[in-house]
Amino acid sequence: MSNTTDKPVLIIHEGERAGQRWVMREDELVIGRGAECDLVLPERQVSREHIRIFREGDVYYLEDLDSKNGTWVNGRQIKNTRVPLKDGDEIQIALVVKITFVGSEATAPLFMDELPHSQGRLQINRDSRRVFINGIEVDPPLSLPQYRLLELLYDSAGAVRTRDEVIEAVWPDAVGEGVSEQAIDALVRRLRDRLAEIDPHHQYIVTVRGHGFRLDNPLD
Repeated sequence: MSNTTDKPVLIIHEGERAGQRWVMREDELVIGRGAECDLVLPERQVSREHIRIFREGDVYYLEDLDSKNGTWVNGRQIKNTRVPLKDGDEIQIALVVKITFVGSEATAPLFMDELPHSQGRLQINRDSRRVFINGIEVDPPLSLPQYRLLELLYDSAGAVRTRDEVIEAVWPDAVGEGVSEQAIDALVRRLRDRLAEIDPHHQYIVTVRGHGFRLDNPLD
């Protein structure tokens, strides 16, 4: 399981974070209401540290952490034991959050309710940093600088962002040290090229000469 796409995925179907997915990059994941947890669920019925999912060898296990309102896997309550997880298992936490365990990120299904509910051809799933155009995923994923630039413009809802704002969002550690205009223009060009792989007939990143950049995200 060394390849990134072999990492398991948790897809949340019910609860306040419904529609989000979480890729298990580490071999252990603690889920609960407490801010110290790896995956935080805000529901008050969820214990501060509710369950732990961990890997031993090639197998992932689930363990209930003596939660107040219980944990179920495929309808069976888990108490004082650990259970191995397999692809497609359904996990219920305190009967308010429902999660599907998917054995590999490469085979994780895309559900329409995972897409953000904002309008526009281009949409972003912030939890997984995935980008979609007309429901088609930009794959391979954007680089981190490309994603940061796109997210800045996406959040601006058509407003223009200056080059200084781009530097602050994309290269926060470089603020004050200077980032060349050529570096910014090269990043914009690469991002345009990536989006054009999905939709070659529309230019999403618009240069506003003398001011900066904005996102043109049509509704159709």
